[in-house]
Amino acid sequence: MKFQDKRKKPEPVILRNILITDAGAEGKAIAKHNGMVIFVPFGAAGDSVDIEIIYSKRNFSEGRIIQLHSPSPFREEPFCKHFGTCGGCKWQHISYLQQLSIKQKHVRDNIERIGKVENPNIMPIIAANELKLYRNKLEYTYGDRRWLTVEEIQTDRDFDQRSLGYHMPGRFDKLIHIDECFLQPEPSNSIRNLVYKFTLENNLEFFNLKDKSGFARNLIIRNNSEGKVMLIWVVKEDQREILDKFADMITSEFKDVISVYAAINNKLNDSLEGVPFIHLKGKEYLMETMDGLQFMISPSSFFQTNTKQALKLYQTAVKMANLKGDELVYDLYTGTGTIASYFSKHARKVVGIEYAESAIIDGKKNLELNEITNVELFHGDMGKLFNFQWVKKHGFPDVIVTDPPRAGMHPDVVNTIIELKPKKILYISCNPATQARDIAEMTKEYDVVKIQPVDMFPQTHHVENIVLLSRKK
Repeated sequence: MKFQDKRKKPEPVILRNILITDAGAEGKAIAKHNGMVIFVPFGAAGDSVDIEIIYSKRNFSEGRIIQLHSPSPFREEPFCKHFGTCGGCKWQHISYLQQLSIKQKHVRDNIERIGKVENPNIMPIIAANELKLYRNKLEYTYGDRRWLTVEEIQTDRDFDQRSLGYHMPGRFDKLIHIDECFLQPEPSNSIRNLVYKFTLENNLEFFNLKDKSGFARNLIIRNNSEGKVMLIWVVKEDQREILDKFADMITSEFKDVISVYAAINNKLNDSLEGVPFIHLKGKEYLMETMDGLQFMISPSSFFQTNTKQALKLYQTAVKMANLKGDELVYDLYTGTGTIASYFSKHARKVVGIEYAESAIIDGKKNLELNEITNVELFHGDMGKLFNFQWVKKHGFPDVIVTDPPRAGMHPDVVNTIIELKPKKILYISCNPATQARDIAEMTKEYDVVKIQPVDMFPQTHHVENIVLLSRKK
């Protein structure tokens, strides 16, 4: 005998006419009700809304806006039809001036609360001139299970589940199919849509994100300031006939596609570290010029994804460092040596350290291309390589520039920096929270002199931040 479960689903908790008061972590807005903090995506300070509570913890809840009664004075009409579903560009409903204000406050809050720095000297954030189409790299994912919106489900139509787009926020196994994106200039959208059509017409198996099966996995589109494009088609197997057909199709349709690669990824994750790249057609590198320096960009190269703002970032960093020309500069987490190359014109010598060996290989090629002779790049685990004995061999730095990943620096690296006692530290970070955590340790021996936020990613909550520290007298 089967027993019917007569338990009813709990009624949704709806809060009426709630005021959105602020912006919080990860780009979500903040509301308060009976002393409880509620995080709400896609809200703007000043909105009056009805909120459905999705889940609750002891100290906070998360909800979603189900009715907008009175819009915030900062609210604008989103320009992308995928807004509200896609996880990118979450702030397109907020005016750009307000975005800058929130980011400035975000930096200050972290420096004061986590970094324990009183009255920090924070300069006005450096704004971006281009608010759309500013990225030079996008990565799309194939999937055989597409996310359907409520409106699509209500039509009772049968939709093709195969998609090429972005991951649904919070769902590793579902994708939002994208047919127009405002992050990268043309021919990016046209390329993606044609590649999607090519995959369908050739009956190629779309990747299953759960069981990791299927042929087509990812599509990476890179472009430079001149509008030239490198395409990397990530597939599970080296099926040369279809790969060559793909390359011929793309280059015949788009004259600006000057480089085509395939990456053969049969791993369980999407990381391309260690996977073989097959050069299918065109040039091996995409070239980019930045303030007189040339950079060869390979399929796996790290390069700041907003070229114009990256130039502002580097120019500002050099100005803040105020080098005299006789300094030994260490560039930690140097990547392909972009910052090291930029600083080389202003220092006696620059030493760069990076974990990714492929990045160091690219970096050395760029040094040779630019005829830079006063930069040395080294490959190794930062926590193990960068120590007192290694520095004793290569020279004690006058200035240390560090640009770590979002997780910040390992405590051993922070301690080594303090132990070396450079005159100045220039800390560049894409995560002001972990940056502030590390600075809290450094301020035992260093003063925070100046702080400069830079907006690298308009329409998002992300902010780059530069902090100059000087050794205490």
